[in-house]
Amino acid sequence: QVQLVESGGGLVQAGGSLRLSCVASGRTFSISAMGWFRQAPGTEREFVAAITWSIGTTYLADSVKGRFTISRDNAKNTVYLQMNSLKPEDTARYYCAAGLPMSPAQRMGARNYDSWGQGTQVTVPP
Repeated sequence: QVQLVESGGGLVQAGGSLRLSCVASGRTFSISAMGWFRQAPGTEREFVAAITWSIGTTYLADSVKGRFTISRDNAKNTVYLQMNSLKPEDTARYYCAAGLPMSPAQRMGARNYDSWGQGTQVTVPP
């Protein structure tokens, strides 16, 4: 079992920045990748970014490329999502996930992660 705790969300004006953090605990040796997903009211959970735990290969949704960066600190069991140039359409609850997705396609699919945090709200007013 892996426990995940997110932090760093908040209210920010369009064009601003936020950095989300996700700390993993428990059976962290079982993690092959961690990801960030987001969900706005009335929508499905969508992929934002993912990173492999050992090598640090990163994946980003097209909608956030050039604005968001995912990184990790293995010593701290922490994954970060740096979000720049935020837009109103980035407003959502952001969830951290951990699991054993084995391929690039799997790493972008929410169903391939079996541990989830409670989420942190990001709000960018119009």
